[in-house]
Order: sequence, then structure tokens, then C-alpha cells
Amino acid sequence: MNAQQRFALPPVAGEQPTIVHLSAEYFPYARTGGLAEAAWGLHRDQHRNGLKTMAIVPLYRTVRQHVRRLEPAGDPFTLQFGARAETFRLWRELEPASETPTCFLEHDGFFDRDGLYGEHGADYPDNYRRFAAFAAASVAALPRVTNGAVLLHAHDWHAALAAVYLRTWWKGNPWFDRIPVVLSVHNGGYQGHFGANVIPDIGLPWDVFTPDKLEWYGKTNYLKGGLTHTDMATTVSPTHSEELRTPAGGFGLQEVFEWLGNRFTGVLNGIDQSVWNPATDPQIAAQFSAADLDGKRACKLDLQHRLGLPENPFLPVVASIGRMATQKGLDIVVHNHALFHLAAQYVFMGSGDQRLEDAVHALHTAMPSRVGVVTKFSDSLEHVMIAGADLYLMPSQYEPCGLTQMRAQRYGTVPVARRVGGLADTIDDGLTGFLFDAFDERALVGGMWRAMTEHRSAKAWREMQREAMSRDFGWDRVAERYNDIYTRAIALAARRTR
Repeated sequence: MNAQQRFALPPVAGEQPTIVHLSAEYFPYARTGGLAEAAWGLHRDQHRNGLKTMAIVPLYRTVRQHVRRLEPAGDPFTLQFGARAETFRLWRELEPASETPTCFLEHDGFFDRDGLYGEHGADYPDNYRRFAAFAAASVAALPRVTNGAVLLHAHDWHAALAAVYLRTWWKGNPWFDRIPVVLSVHNGGYQGHFGANVIPDIGLPWDVFTPDKLEWYGKTNYLKGGLTHTDMATTVSPTHSEELRTPAGGFGLQEVFEWLGNRFTGVLNGIDQSVWNPATDPQIAAQFSAADLDGKRACKLDLQHRLGLPENPFLPVVASIGRMATQKGLDIVVHNHALFHLAAQYVFMGSGDQRLEDAVHALHTAMPSRVGVVTKFSDSLEHVMIAGADLYLMPSQYEPCGLTQMRAQRYGTVPVARRVGGLADTIDDGLTGFLFDAFDERALVGGMWRAMTEHRSAKAWREMQREAMSRDFGWDRVAERYNDIYTRAIALAARRTR
């Protein structure tokens, strides 16, 4: 069986559907976090395996730095949102920088801005309009991106209203009615909460503002609207799918996730294992593999040199990369005196909450030979840090999936992480990393102590590194799971439209 046969979907209205991904972030054009890489990675693997695919992304200002050649996909079109008429244009990329078929939705008033969601730490006040417009106009553009059937895959709250517009504005149109919808929740903590008054402004009827649709404690909740109108819903790890069904982990939508029943499931994201491969990585000081780990020593010395730390091959280096935010667990790191009494060096890269940035810089000022800090993110330095570190720290308050713990294991950098979400699903405690339970400083130090005790035994440490490096975090296994989800969505949509 070839890849095209292996990944083939059941027909929609007698033909293979085009999978259309709607995402507000998409690698390499526009990203602030893991959403961009996740939406792109899944799409690219599907496209490589012979499925008919397309992505629709807002034409942000940052997109123009990456696009090569665009051609218009049809004429401009106008949609009515309450009293406002908005005009859009769809552009098709002729030489995709992303290696995937991609279209861009143009509306300069909404998307031609310096930021994706806001500037100077504040959200744009019209985000409710911007992403409602993205969702509605993307649905309107679907006949332009394919000559046949469509399966719509929306990502996170920014695209969630696509399911609502599809089932309201286009209800009764046989072509649109047949479209199956899958909604992926990459981070349930972000839902798109806006006032009740936005309903007429975004062109939706008041009958969707009910507790079983978009109404949420007196507010309009875009993610809830998507969940209550989709055929199938997913999140980005099996453990997180269970967490979202609980009052402690559901961010106020646990009853909706429960209501979805077996129409809601969790599938781990993947990573590009050709890019994240220490045996071929051109961005690190020395290449290495599970069979020959000697190059990792040179990578460690290179990392210490770059961040101005003493070049000590025997002292463990602990890396932390990502947004400096409460969710990522830095609150139990930056004032954790017991943690910094351990004999180790710490390297941080990321930006975000000014309070946490200041605290990390204060650590560097107090311990310049023990703590290195980079607040401007760099793709190449991420490779250098992951290759050079001994341990990777992820004490997340919650973590739907996480990608860096997968990359770290590929490079023999052992993760110390909290047992939540995708961290619990991708790290085998005591075998490929170390997990701890409580979200507090003492539990974190306990996890680090276990790791550093293991690190003292060179033989045991190398065995753990090799076990971690053997794990398969590629996209093919993910794409297979999504094929099962798409198959169910197609069946549910067919039943709905009989």
C-alpha cells in the first residue's frame, strides 16, 4: 500500500475532499507560539502523503516578508456584518515557502498591522471583528480553493466561528451543508471572550447567543461556538483531553467538552524529525547520535561560551526555552532558592511577562557565572541550547502538548517536567526524563534532585539519553490519527445531511 492509498479519506458527496486548514498562525509566515508549527506540520505531512490540502491564513504584514509569488484566487468579494460591509481578497501562493499549498486572506484594515493580536502588550480592541471576519470570509472562500468537496479543519478560537457561520449563513446550501468540520483546541486557556453586544456586529443572529451555543456567563465565547457547531473536536494530547473535561482543567468549558463525548479526543502534535536531528543538524557545534554521543560535549562547551558561562564539562547545564508566562511555570523557578543551590548552570531564552523577565535578569545579575539569559528568541540558538544542555526544564502549570520536550529528547537532553498534558504523554518517568506532580517549588526541586542524582552516573545517564533519542515524535503517526478523526467527521456530516 502506497502513502496515497494509506491516507485516503472516505468520499464526501462522491469525491475525495480537500482538507482546508484555517489558522491564525502558520509557519513560517506568522507565529507567536506552537500553533503555527502544529498547523503547518500536520498540513505538510498530509500534503506529502498525497492528500488534497490547502491552508488559509490572514495576509498579515509579517506574511509579506516570506511570500514569494502570489496570484489572485478570484475577484474581491464583500460580506455583510450587521451594518458594515467588508471586502476581502484571496491570494494563492505560487511557490510556497511553507512547502504546503497556502492561500492568504487580504483585508488591510484588519490584518496589515505590526502585530498578529496586538502591540505593546495590549490586544487590539477589534480582535472580535478581525477573527470573526477571518472565519466568515474563509468559509466564503472555500469554493475558490477547490473544485470539489471540502473538509474544514479550524484551529483554535480565532478560526472557531467558521463552524458557526457555516451552519448559519450558509445553512440550506447543499454544497456547504455537506462540509464536515473538525476543530482543534491547541490551548483551551484562550477562548475569545467578548461582550454580548458583539453578536449583531459580527453578523450573527441573536438565536446563537444561548447557553447551548455561544453564550458563556453573559459573554460571547468564540471557542464555545466552534465546539457546539463542529462535527469532531480534538486537542493536542490524550491527557489534556481528559484534563479539559474537569473543573480544574477545563477553563470553564468542561461541560461542553463532556457534552461532546466521544466526538472529542486528544492527538499529540509531532515535530519535524529531519530538522530536529543531532546527527545532521548544521546549526550545532558538533553532530552526534545515540550511537556516538561524543559530539554533545562540544555542543555543551559551545553553549557555555556563547552565554558567557564558565566552560565546565562536568557541571550540568539546565535549559528553559519559551514564553515567560505563568502557564510555563516560571513562577516556581525564579524565586526558588533551593533550585539555585543545586550545583548546575541555568540558561533561559524567551520573553513575555515583564515581571518574569525582570526576575530572570535579576538571577543573572546575582549569579552571572551560573545563569545565562537571552530574551530575543532565535531559531538557531534554540538548536544550540537544546543540543548543549544536559537537562531541559518544563515545570508548566498546564501544557496542552508541548514541542520542546520532544526536541530535547531527540538531542539526548533529559527533560524535567510537571506531569500534565502532553508532558505526561511524551516523557516516560525514570526512563526518558523525570516528572513531578505538584505545582510548587519543593516538587520541582525534587524532580531536579532525581535528575542530577542520575546524572552523576555516566553509564546510567547515557542509557537514559539513548532511550530518549530513540523515541518517534514524527508527524506520520499524527496524520494517521487525524485520518481516523476525519473519517468520523465525514460520517457524522453525512448522517446530519440525510
